[in-house]
Amino acid sequence: MGANEICSFAGFYKTPPVPFAPISCPAAEPDAESIEEMVEMEPVDRSAPLIRAWRRIWSELKSAPVTRWIWVAVLMTWVTTRFIDPPWMAVYPEDWVLPFKDLLNRLMDWLINDLSFGVFTFKEMTRSVAWLLEWPMTWALGIFATGVDIATGGGQMLHIPHLPWIAVVGVAAILGHAGKGWNLALLAGSAFLYLAVFGQWESAMMTLAAILISVAIGALVGLAIGIVTAGSRRIEAWVLPLLDLMQTVPVFAYLIPILFLFGFGPVSAMIATIIYATPPMVRCTMLGLRATPPEIIESGQMIGCTRRQLLWKVKIPAAMSELMVGLNQVIMLSLNMVIIASMIGAGGLGYDVLAALRRLKIGAGLESGIAIVVMAIALDRLSQAFACKAPVNLRDATFLKRHAHSLLAVAVILGGYALGMIFPVLMNYPETWEVTTGPFWDGMIKFININCYDQLEWIRSGLLLTLLMPFKRFLIGLPWLGVIMALGLVAYRLKGFKLAGLVVALAGFIAVTGFWEKAMITVYLCGIGVMLSTVIGLIIGVWAAKSNSMSRVINIILDTLQTLPSFVYLMPVVMLFRVGDVSALIAIVAYAVVPAIRYTVHGILNVPATVREAAVVSGCTPYQTFWKVELPLALPDIMLGINQTVMLALSMVVITALVGTRDLGQEVYIALTRADNGLGLTAGLGVAFIATITDRLIQAWTESRRSHLGAA
Repeated sequence: MGANEICSFAGFYKTPPVPFAPISCPAAEPDAESIEEMVEMEPVDRSAPLIRAWRRIWSELKSAPVTRWIWVAVLMTWVTTRFIDPPWMAVYPEDWVLPFKDLLNRLMDWLINDLSFGVFTFKEMTRSVAWLLEWPMTWALGIFATGVDIATGGGQMLHIPHLPWIAVVGVAAILGHAGKGWNLALLAGSAFLYLAVFGQWESAMMTLAAILISVAIGALVGLAIGIVTAGSRRIEAWVLPLLDLMQTVPVFAYLIPILFLFGFGPVSAMIATIIYATPPMVRCTMLGLRATPPEIIESGQMIGCTRRQLLWKVKIPAAMSELMVGLNQVIMLSLNMVIIASMIGAGGLGYDVLAALRRLKIGAGLESGIAIVVMAIALDRLSQAFACKAPVNLRDATFLKRHAHSLLAVAVILGGYALGMIFPVLMNYPETWEVTTGPFWDGMIKFININCYDQLEWIRSGLLLTLLMPFKRFLIGLPWLGVIMALGLVAYRLKGFKLAGLVVALAGFIAVTGFWEKAMITVYLCGIGVMLSTVIGLIIGVWAAKSNSMSRVINIILDTLQTLPSFVYLMPVVMLFRVGDVSALIAIVAYAVVPAIRYTVHGILNVPATVREAAVVSGCTPYQTFWKVELPLALPDIMLGINQTVMLALSMVVITALVGTRDLGQEVYIALTRADNGLGLTAGLGVAFIATITDRLIQAWTESRRSHLGAA
């Protein structure tokens, strides 16, 4: 905003509008008849000047930048707090709370107990689905972890042992070589060897079996939904909001209905994982199919392809890179669900982390958490390699050359079984060969607690008294109606009435369901966490963007933080800072800071070199080039990173309920312990709506900023 605009806008408020047009008065006094005519005239509308003033204010605001609207919204909230008398405008009355959670409980009871389809009930249908899904899960667990029992003709059971650890390590290395050569082969093989050496093999294979089945089903379901949605804008209008809810509603919220409908066990855990991990596959399928070049589609139509052939022979192959990106995201999100899924019957590494957290065994928990990270890195690199791999024409090659890696993998598996029968140490990794780092981590935490207790307590007390509590009291003290009006005002300025109506409706839902105060506590924790993450992200992101050597080190750290399960952050934090809001805040920042750093690096590096050169030619110092050129141009990308930081912070808030927070996350966790469907879903929707409001406002601001900068 220019200086002239600021001065004119400021001068508008200082100079009151002229209520009447100037009147040229006659020299002589009017006679009696003139006075009588003036008296009989229609009275002056004294509201007209006020209406004109408000119209002028509105026209000025409509063209004002978003920052001014934010200040107007803050002023409205302050005026509502200070000068509006009715108490219901400040605190939502309990008598007005709608029984939404009771309605959801009755709906769930009806689904489970009363709904039927003639010969079978809804509950029997869901249990049948669980029974069908149990078959591939049982086979996968048998192949990787427990072995497979096959009935023979004479009533005997033939037991086929699980894959030898040496064969799994070899197959992982072969896949790495097929994807990207010897470097990836060494990384993948070393990652799985690490699982054996550090005593995590059995749990890791149970987790790998569950992940493979969940990813396969989630990818197929996502592909099918994406194909249907890409062909119809009407279906897209229904599917996209559902995808948003699947990604923003806390997983804890729908664990309870899944337990009621599908029972306790690995299948329920797999269904929860599929719900959480499928949306990226749907979105990537839609993006890939709609981005198919028109000339490719026209070529398929010209040679006589049917609609089915056009889809499977033309569009799907053309969109393969986007589909592989979606598959990669399904894998990573499935690994993020490992620990949460263990709460409803999944075993493996997630159960080990959860058990260690309950016993506060830092060493054991970190070992299992690091094992999840190692597996995630290996699977991520393998899926990325196949996603980016260019197709190779092997039509004229021999059968052996075309299937060299597949044949080698089969040979390694058969050889592993044969050697495992002769040398048992190659079938099951011996416990005497295992290495553990648990005592080291336990000793480190103990040493820090003994020698740095005063410093840690000073940090904890300082954060609590000077930052957390004042901000918490401020947010809780804000009137619910003023906050909703302020959000609606900012949303209208960004994108009009449609966005304003959505924001007001979602914020109003939180109020009418009785969770306003809990929502403000959630906003307080996430807000401070996002602000700290943004500051840290800007500093480290700019540093990484300016230094190649530092960028490589930071990327390794970010990969570790991004794949480390959220529960793992809680253990050392609780041991050092005890339970409470400070521990929750530190865990949120550690978990949510990654996208703030990555998007800052991306935004700074994407500033065109010509713009930098123009700034240097015009005489800008490096300091001026950064603050006046690079940072403003990178701001839209940075805001997208902040958007992702908000999403991760909100997902972490539910996890931090385990360390004593008093927000919507705690309500979701309480509902899980009580098996209260209505409470869990209502509180979960509250978290999802906070995420949706933030996401829509940031996206609208980013679009307006890109348009202002002339970017696409």
